[in-house]
Amino acid sequence: MRDVVSYNAMISGYARNAHGYAALNLFLDMKRICLQPDDFTFTSVLSGLAMLVNDEKHCQQFHCEIVKSGVVSVVSVSNALISVYLKCSSWSFLDPARQLFGEMPEKDELTWTTVITGYVRRGDLNAAKEIFDGMVKKIDVTWNAMISGYVHHGFIMEAFETFKKMFSVGVTLDEFTYTSMISACANAGLLKHGKQLHAFLLRTDPIPEPEWSLPVKNALITLYSKCEKLDAARRVFDEMSIRDLVSWNAILSACISVGHIDDARQLFGRMAERNLLTWAVMISGFAQNGCGEEALKLLNQMNKEGVCPCDYAFAGVFTACASLGALKHGRQLHSQLIRFGYESSLSASNALMTMYARCGNVEDAHCVFLTMPAVDSVSWNAMIAALGQHGYGVQALELFELMLSEGILPDRITFLTVLSACSHAGLVSEGCRYFELMDSLYGIAPGVDHYARLIDLLGRAGKILEAKDVIDKMPYEPDPPIWEALLAGCRIHGNMEMGIFVAERLFELTPQHDGTYVLLSNIYADIGRWNDVARVRQLMKDRGVKKEPGCSWIEVANKVHVFLVDDSVHPEVQYVYKFLEMLGVKMKKMGYVPDIKYALHDVESEQKEYSLSTHSEKLAVAFGLLKLPMGATIRVLKNLRICGDCHTAVMFMSKAVGREIVVRDGKRFHHFRDGECSCGNYW
Repeated sequence: MRDVVSYNAMISGYARNAHGYAALNLFLDMKRICLQPDDFTFTSVLSGLAMLVNDEKHCQQFHCEIVKSGVVSVVSVSNALISVYLKCSSWSFLDPARQLFGEMPEKDELTWTTVITGYVRRGDLNAAKEIFDGMVKKIDVTWNAMISGYVHHGFIMEAFETFKKMFSVGVTLDEFTYTSMISACANAGLLKHGKQLHAFLLRTDPIPEPEWSLPVKNALITLYSKCEKLDAARRVFDEMSIRDLVSWNAILSACISVGHIDDARQLFGRMAERNLLTWAVMISGFAQNGCGEEALKLLNQMNKEGVCPCDYAFAGVFTACASLGALKHGRQLHSQLIRFGYESSLSASNALMTMYARCGNVEDAHCVFLTMPAVDSVSWNAMIAALGQHGYGVQALELFELMLSEGILPDRITFLTVLSACSHAGLVSEGCRYFELMDSLYGIAPGVDHYARLIDLLGRAGKILEAKDVIDKMPYEPDPPIWEALLAGCRIHGNMEMGIFVAERLFELTPQHDGTYVLLSNIYADIGRWNDVARVRQLMKDRGVKKEPGCSWIEVANKVHVFLVDDSVHPEVQYVYKFLEMLGVKMKKMGYVPDIKYALHDVESEQKEYSLSTHSEKLAVAFGLLKLPMGATIRVLKNLRICGDCHTAVMFMSKAVGREIVVRDGKRFHHFRDGECSCGNYW
């Protein structure tokens, strides 16, 4: 025969093991057979109900049952009911938890702790503080709850003030106190304060191993990694006698954040256990540090080990596909994303959109944007940037205006994408107007990066003197990207005098940067000053500066093929040269004339013409024409800016073979169709 005691035992057991529905069903069964619940019954079933409830109505029903049973004055029952009320998703007219708390004739430490932590979890810090201030004798749990709440919601100063009061009244600082305060320093970038806490901790209360040091030391690793102090983070990690997955993932993230991918690779190999975050961190780390192929291999390894990827891992591999230009692979991963049910993930969808755009397919990027169930400012910025990079400047500005009409305020990243879109499309007046509106209308002070985009906009349009005037009047000391943007404009428009002046500034700031020497050399070569070209190249040699070799790559049959200038390594390159020679004959009949001014060597015309034919982008395009099916779009990626002759040559290629050719260079995309380019010869 079942009695109240046996029901209580089962309800309590279910509640403790997170089987809330089972506990609730047993309670209802108990009521059906007319057994009267006692205070222990209500305390237990409310614990189970707290895992399920999200509606005030359920709370009120139980509240009525408790009042009718006469146990509302029992502290444990009221505590449990308050806890359930605080987890309800909404309150209609008044705060029933606060009302019940005020009506309790007796309160214990758990009462105060329950109500304060409950309000903190709901984000109602004002209510939590009001109750906290009403405590006569504050216990360490409530102090820690207030500090944790302030840190979690970004109120760093309030967290420090509470911490100081806690210390001044002699409350013992424990692992929760230190973890919260160190996390506060990490989130706010307060390295000095974090180091002071670390030193204070070691001096006054050396952390015992392993009782409660683990979360504190994990927080220290995060602090030092976020402040780019990898040596300090690694020192804390290496001194730990006990580590958990949080420790390993924190140090992996630390290594990746400062670009120490080899260290991350070594640590990953040493891990005895990995979770989803581990895999996702490594995949993202490889993708962000130029190791795209390793990121894709890691996803395959993840699948082989039976670990289902999360949306963060998908975001990482989409980034990898974007850097490699692996469109076909990206499409396959897109289908996997849908199969796993992550198509509504913002991070994955934003990365997917960027992948399509950076692989030359802006139409599919736009389709992803339009079908996303929800978008954020990152989504808008990514789509505006995609349109701008592909030369659709007018459409990019139209999308920006639509964003504003939707009530979404632009941020500093938005204006960077808008200014870039204007620069690529030659929309000078529009770009200057938006630059002015940043501060005057939206209160966003232009940064040095915004000025760099404005200089690039003016420089590309040939407004060299106006660009120099902006530099002279800007409120920042011009950094290398500012001067590089102006130097590029000087090269495009042949302003040798200004170009030499700018190059000298760059030699002072970044003497090891190869781009300055190359641009200055090209300026001299354009006007045939070969002695000056030789002098610049000798200067590079004397300073040990090596020019980044031009390379282009194309994906064919799920494999990425890389071509260098004057390539002799690719196994089929001789076949490619023969095809280019035959295609060149047809192109010349159509009117193509090699522009030998882009052959930057003082040699005979025939040799200059031959050197132009070996440029990496021509080789990659020709390989694609040979290997991809008839009618398929050719998509080539290049690490440097496409040269003028290659740009003209690919326009003729597209007309000669009747194919669309997309080239992504170091700055933007070019879509070649029927002898025309989307950039309108403005790039």
